[in-house]
Amino acid sequence: MKAFIQIRRNSYFDSVTLMLLSRRLSEIPGVSSASVQMGTDHNLEILKKSGFESQELTTAGPNDLVIACKSDNSISADEIQAVISEQFNVKRSHDSEDLQPRSIKTALQEMPLANLALISLPGEYAAGEARKCLELGLHTMIFSDNVSASDEKSLKDFARERNLLVMGPDCGTAIINGKPLAFANKVRRGTIGLVGASGTGIQEVSVCIHKLGCGVSQAIGTGGRDLSQEIGGITMLMGLDALDRDPETKLIILISKPPHPSVAKKILSAVKKCSKPVVVNFLGADPGPIIKSGGIPAATLELAAVSACKKIKPEIQDLHGPALLSSAIKTELLKFRPEQKYLRGLYTGGTLCKEAIILLSDLTIWSNIPKTEEFRLPDSSTSRENTILDLGEDEFTRGKPHPMIDPAARTERLLRDSKDATVRVFLFDVMLGYGSHPDPAGELVKGITAARSVSEKRSQHVSFVASVCGVEEDPQVYSSQLQKLKDAGVILAQTNARAVNLARELIQ
Repeated sequence: MKAFIQIRRNSYFDSVTLMLLSRRLSEIPGVSSASVQMGTDHNLEILKKSGFESQELTTAGPNDLVIACKSDNSISADEIQAVISEQFNVKRSHDSEDLQPRSIKTALQEMPLANLALISLPGEYAAGEARKCLELGLHTMIFSDNVSASDEKSLKDFARERNLLVMGPDCGTAIINGKPLAFANKVRRGTIGLVGASGTGIQEVSVCIHKLGCGVSQAIGTGGRDLSQEIGGITMLMGLDALDRDPETKLIILISKPPHPSVAKKILSAVKKCSKPVVVNFLGADPGPIIKSGGIPAATLELAAVSACKKIKPEIQDLHGPALLSSAIKTELLKFRPEQKYLRGLYTGGTLCKEAIILLSDLTIWSNIPKTEEFRLPDSSTSRENTILDLGEDEFTRGKPHPMIDPAARTERLLRDSKDATVRVFLFDVMLGYGSHPDPAGELVKGITAARSVSEKRSQHVSFVASVCGVEEDPQVYSSQLQKLKDAGVILAQTNARAVNLARELIQ
């Protein structure tokens, strides 16, 4: 086995480009592994752990693109280089067909009616560009992460003074006037407005609303840090106010991981003044203060959607999905060996991951986003006992595609954890919609097939449980994705909360 390493100095490429090149290289016969990522310290450390060690790698920095492959002797470095050159030439060809303004001002000359800018740049550059957009009177959605809290606070204060909205940083999902932005599903328009400090939380709730026959007026993302003490919930408060004044919105849902107590108090005070019904899903929150504010508490993302839709259409009872597969669960339980005890949750969506951890809070769950710090994994690259990971956290995505765009990191982790003979159940989310991988179920099935082979060599049976967040109208087509997972023997649930409950039954 030989290694190919190439460093392109001061070359930044977007996540999709990194994913496409990585996939092309992986498909070359004779190539056993391929990695295309920015040369951050974290990524270089992962490459080192994967067996890529060279003096050249030690010279790479965060602004350098690192291409690394392992191959057998049947493939030459020239052949690998030819694929790299071809892929970059394809990108340049496609780019030449797109409008490529060299500044925000030039873009506005081409689109003078635009009133919103979406920024997806490395975090160190995003804040500066966002300020330029605000100065030009544009609402701003910042998809980028790795923007400092002080920059976020400064941008949001600046925007609030001008009655402009800053969604983000690290804002993965929004639906504005029926237009999905970044990661979002093709849900129907309707009268329920969402404000969420959570991209996958907005996706899960909006998909449930669609499946229940209702629709979304607007979905405003705030960025995951908006409800921290430092930021103070600026965007959520502005979003709540905007939806309260929006004539198309009849009911509002607020979604967040647990907010800082002082910010939760401020948000609930605004809920009390709101003229419309407000459903509040602050994961793990005490429902008492929410009820006191006049809000409607919802313990899960699914229940937030159900509670809202019942207000709009009282005849709605619940999501219509398969009942808990009690007979299937009993059959699975008979297949495990005594040493198999533990759950491994591998999530691409942070809020779905947090929801799983909170729903299983009576168990000891290790994580990189734990419910309490005592259960934080000392090293996120190594699972222990029951572990649930958010693979979309900065530590896994710095300089690499988000796992919803390129699920390769989840597949690698699945294969690594499948070597642990104490694992009984794997739990997944599968995120559909714009921006996500074109075939996330297909990619997951490849990993499951390989992981199952590893466990079968030990004469062990491992269960795989998943929920698919998407609708039939999504580019990946919900029913097609579901069928691939069914054919692979995956136990499916209609929502994340139901999948977590199934996984609980399998490990107890």
